Amino acid sequence: MPLSQAARLFHTVRYLRGGQILSRIRHRFSSPRVVPTRSASARKWPQPWPLHALLGPGLVGPGTFEFLGERARIGKAADWNDPVRSHLWLYNLHYLSDLNAAGAQGREDELRDLVQRWIRDNPPGQGVGWEPYPLSLRIVNLVKWLARQHAIEPEWLASLATQADALSRRIEFYLLGNHLFANAKALVFAGAFLAGDRAPRWLERGLAILARQVPEQFLPDGGHFERSPMYHAALLADLFDLIELADVSALPVLRARREAWVDAANRGLNWLDAMTHPDGEIAFFNDAAIGIAPNPIVLARHAARLLGARTPPARPPFDLRLLRESGYVRVDLPAAGAALLDIAPLGPDYLPAHGHADTLSFELSLFGTRVFVNSGTSMYGASEERLRQRGTAAHNTVLIDNENSSEVWGGFRVARRARATLHGAEPGPKRIVIHGSHDGYRRLPGRNTHWRRWTFGLDSLQVDDTVTGRFRSAEARYHLHPAVVVQQLDPQARRAVLRLPGGQSVVLDATGASLQAEPATWHPRFGVSVANRCLVLRFEGGQVGTRLQWQDAA
Repeated sequence: MPLSQAARLFHTVRYLRGGQILSRIRHRFSSPRVVPTRSASARKWPQPWPLHALLGPGLVGPGTFEFLGERARIGKAADWNDPVRSHLWLYNLHYLSDLNAAGAQGREDELRDLVQRWIRDNPPGQGVGWEPYPLSLRIVNLVKWLARQHAIEPEWLASLATQADALSRRIEFYLLGNHLFANAKALVFAGAFLAGDRAPRWLERGLAILARQVPEQFLPDGGHFERSPMYHAALLADLFDLIELADVSALPVLRARREAWVDAANRGLNWLDAMTHPDGEIAFFNDAAIGIAPNPIVLARHAARLLGARTPPARPPFDLRLLRESGYVRVDLPAAGAALLDIAPLGPDYLPAHGHADTLSFELSLFGTRVFVNSGTSMYGASEERLRQRGTAAHNTVLIDNENSSEVWGGFRVARRARATLHGAEPGPKRIVIHGSHDGYRRLPGRNTHWRRWTFGLDSLQVDDTVTGRFRSAEARYHLHPAVVVQQLDPQARRAVLRLPGGQSVVLDATGASLQAEPATWHPRFGVSVANRCLVLRFEGGQVGTRLQWQDAA
């Protein structure tokens, strides 16, 4: 192994927890045998599980599924593990999320056939569907669906018990994070629904894991600790499921935990609100895309049904919100504007799998429309395109010597990573100033530090970037939403005039840097790549100023 690769591996592994490493070794070299359960029975809950349908269906025709923008027919048993499909696509296939998706109430015969077919085509322990994560999501979907059925086939209950037992032997302590949360939730659902000797053990183990993970994963400001708005929304939906399980099952052991789950959910709703653009969709920091997790508006409506109506605090049109523990900042601007700033770690030190090298990036909406957008996420896996989307150049921040601010590599790996510091946040009635820095480039020969100051006015934004230390090249990059048009670009005057879809204009003036526009791509959904433009400001010294002034349509 080359020295550079060995160093990268060292700087990746050194952040892992000891138990994580031991669990990974056990996972790699052991494969617990899955023993089919011959029969199982279910508890009788006081009420059936209600269908809320937070996501759309994946089954789009007879035997035909569409996930991540890709459609395929599952015609024979081998298709459930088709090597042509990405691992993530196959995961989605095995979740059986259609059991609780939009339109499920009118498709009962089709869904019964789907369950029967999955059991028939996926023998215990064989294939992608028996990996712990798809097992976890499918177990929950099956319990919800079975809890609505008037007649339950013995084969379904036996399969559910086999799946729960298999999961209990392969809990993902080597990954932790959202995977471990999903494992624990599934054990709680299986243990709360099934009867028999093993069910109480599954319930107890799942609750014990959640007792540790809920306070660890949901930070005091409400944000999920992996710092991905997409995963935050998914984990928030998980909390709602646990709260509803306590209500529907009426089990005292669950009711006793309901208050703690509600507290975490309420904080999580506040965080999600702060990280949502005026268009009603999430901001794109770290791994984030639309359509994977429930939409923030849908989640808010679901929360109102479950927890009662919430009255958000009244906020002025020009407002500052600090999410201190997660590291994000929101500035609300008049006329349906908002800026979302990243002064955050990539995630927990031992789990940066969904992190991007996006430190000190930001997104901006004006007049209800996104103007500056980070890359988004169109794929997982260890491809060059995946690496590019995670890289600094795909985000609205400063790139030094064409290096990433954090050493992202592989599909989900990070070696040395940037540490961000919030130096100040000064609110005011007509001026808000936020100042931050990061040390991600201290590993370069110039031992560089990137400092960034945002100064917001009622109709303006000044971004001042400073790079300390010597460097060969540095550039501040501003990726435009595809609907934003570069109406005028004058490199000599260092000015760009942008036109928004509603006819509003934004004037960008650069100082201390050349200005040009480059082709780029934006990835709002998995499987989607949309052409856009990126304004590139190349440093001529150690400091660059970017001033934005906007006005409504005449």
